Amino acid sequence: MVILSINIFLKKSHNINVVYEFEGDVFMFFKKMKNILCVFFLTLIFVPNIVFAYSSHVIPGGENIGIQINSKGIMIVGLYKVNNIYPGREAGLKLGDIIIAVNNQKVSNINELVQEVNKYNDNNEITIRYQRNKRKYTTSLKLIKSEDNVYKTGLFVKDTINGIGTLTYIDPNSRFFGALGHEIIEKSSGQKVEIRDGKIFKSNVLGIDKSSRGSPGEKNARFHSHIVYGNVFKNTSSGIFGKYKDELPNKKLYKVAEPNEVELGPAIILTVIEDELVEEFDIEIIKLINNEDQRIKNILFNITDQRLIEQTGGIVQGMSGSPILQNDMIVGAVTHVVIDETSKGYGIFIKYMLEEGEN
Repeated sequence: MVILSINIFLKKSHNINVVYEFEGDVFMFFKKMKNILCVFFLTLIFVPNIVFAYSSHVIPGGENIGIQINSKGIMIVGLYKVNNIYPGREAGLKLGDIIIAVNNQKVSNINELVQEVNKYNDNNEITIRYQRNKRKYTTSLKLIKSEDNVYKTGLFVKDTINGIGTLTYIDPNSRFFGALGHEIIEKSSGQKVEIRDGKIFKSNVLGIDKSSRGSPGEKNARFHSHIVYGNVFKNTSSGIFGKYKDELPNKKLYKVAEPNEVELGPAIILTVIEDELVEEFDIEIIKLINNEDQRIKNILFNITDQRLIEQTGGIVQGMSGSPILQNDMIVGAVTHVVIDETSKGYGIFIKYMLEEGEN
């Protein structure tokens, strides 16, 4: 908590006669000043001050994690024909729209959507309430009976997204964690997922499809969704964030670097390329963008570790969130691959992730 105080110093008048002579005006002056100061003081009390409370030293990640995100509402990820008609298109619906209600009944998952649609089959039409770009709309959607006598909406929908990534850090005091370093996007629609809740859990790497020029590879992993590490509550352009619930890893703490402490030159990343083993791999930071207006792609680097290049071809999907260490500090996290030169990648400053995680 930050306490603001005001010290008011009133200079004594050297001309007592003037003070007494204008006693009424002086009284009114101080009465007005009292009111002004009260308002000023109240303003200081009620105007919020942003104070980031993340720890100066955090636990670095590098572990491969499974991720499950449940969206707010049901996302439309495809439109299909029913008897040569696109019901969704005729209703004005688009990929990425979020269905939030059917006939004024709120729905938050596919099971609820199906139940509501089934109630109104005989009407051949339902009212859909949906969200697009944070604005809400209402439309009518025809239910069309297919050749097998089943009423269909013509919509492909999704309420859950699963994937893998890399844990970036855990704050040992607050137990907040950050991962990925970028937002989760639904592939079909290209829209960022507005999450209701989610979790990170145990995952081990089975193999790697190597990256090549113009084609980023990916980690292949096994999920152990019953072994939950933490709960996810935010999906932002700086990563996913939540509360770590499992036992904290017994690891060395690393100082959180300020952007101006990050240097061009050698650094390392922590990531998993086999099973659950977190390893160090050499990189070279070749460009820094230290600009408050740019909160992503702050670090451009080359992979210089020949073993990593031989086994992965460079940066692969699933490495997002891998911590970047330099000079005994955690300085950032891997976020993107350069498609035309997969041995190059981008990273975000760790400070920006920590601030977003606590904002």
